[in-house]
Amino acid sequence: MARFPSYAPEFRIEIDGREIPPALRGCVSRISYTDGIQGADRVEITVANQDLRWLDHPLLQTDNGLTLALGYAPDPLEKVFTGEITGITASFPDGGMPRLTIVAHDFLHRLTTGTRNRSFMLDIPTIGQFPLPDPAVVSLVAATGLLIPEPDPVGAALSFFLLLAAYAIDADQAKRGVRVQNEQSDFDFLATVAKDNGWDFSIDHTRQPQGSVLRFRFPLSDLEPAVQLAWGRSLIDYTPRLTTVGQVAAVQCRIWIAAIKTEIVVQLGWDFDRAAFDLQIFPGLDEFVDPELGPRSRDVLTVSGGGPALAPKTLLSELLPRLNNRLTGSGSAVGNLSIKAGRVIDLQGLGEQFSGLYRITSATHTIDGGGFRTSFETRKEIWFGGIPTPRGLGGLARVNGQRIG
Repeated sequence: MARFPSYAPEFRIEIDGREIPPALRGCVSRISYTDGIQGADRVEITVANQDLRWLDHPLLQTDNGLTLALGYAPDPLEKVFTGEITGITASFPDGGMPRLTIVAHDFLHRLTTGTRNRSFMLDIPTIGQFPLPDPAVVSLVAATGLLIPEPDPVGAALSFFLLLAAYAIDADQAKRGVRVQNEQSDFDFLATVAKDNGWDFSIDHTRQPQGSVLRFRFPLSDLEPAVQLAWGRSLIDYTPRLTTVGQVAAVQCRIWIAAIKTEIVVQLGWDFDRAAFDLQIFPGLDEFVDPELGPRSRDVLTVSGGGPALAPKTLLSELLPRLNNRLTGSGSAVGNLSIKAGRVIDLQGLGEQFSGLYRITSATHTIDGGGFRTSFETRKEIWFGGIPTPRGLGGLARVNGQRIG
């Protein structure tokens, strides 16, 4: 028997654990769901409010739990969102149909309320204060917000490596690199830690318990394409944006080591031939610096490292966004739930320069009178270029030319 064509969009909305009544479902004129790699995912539902029948309905109140499932009939629907109603907007037009717009966010939005003052360290006898590794820091913050933290192994390994590098440079200074949350919301603090490590973070609605798993992803942990689209067939349109503004070959900083009264230069770059981070450490004297940099010196960005404890992560947080935002783009396709923020998409039919693998940074799925469609934003990451694909941890980083991992 032939399989039914997937052209009939379908949705299911549950509020406070119950599917909405058929009368309310029949008044839904538009559904939009947006996910991203930074910030809370968002659902927006537009309801025709004839005779104001839904204006004060108990289901449509803030703080009520809301789940959304999308797909095509007659296939099973995929639950794509679990969160709670955070806002309601009423529209009373002149001569038109009154409408309600219900907005819901996932549980990550709870971390945006209030601020905290705290530090993250271990007080070890005979050693003193020892900074907690960042994977442990984000796990503690997520847990206080009743979220289940899930740092990915590659990102955690690189974070530990950078901490060890700081201790190798100056152990006493590294001990002072304790993370301090000072008058910041938990969300803003997590965003700072994530940026320092090159992580993306978001709620993973595919994991159980749904809506509660907060994933921290380092891009190298996921390199396989989840979906392939070709222009003229499955890809409706795509607009790439290529810029060289702000691009650098490496980022470096100068650090004064008080214990040995010496200035050193720490430089982090990306080795395209070996598909590895390249960490260089050498004396901060011109006769050493100039030969090391060679003709690349004009493409090296010098930043303030903030001391030995913070320098490696400062370099990473400056380098990765610059490299990964050289080629970005936006596109759209017929509704496709395989297109999710954080996944890899393979775009074909766009010529040699613009075809290939991209990271999806946000995706919006919309069902309305025009059917089911998906729009998305992408970035071309450095490991998606014409270089060997990294596998696991092998060759992830080199220090002064020697491979680590």
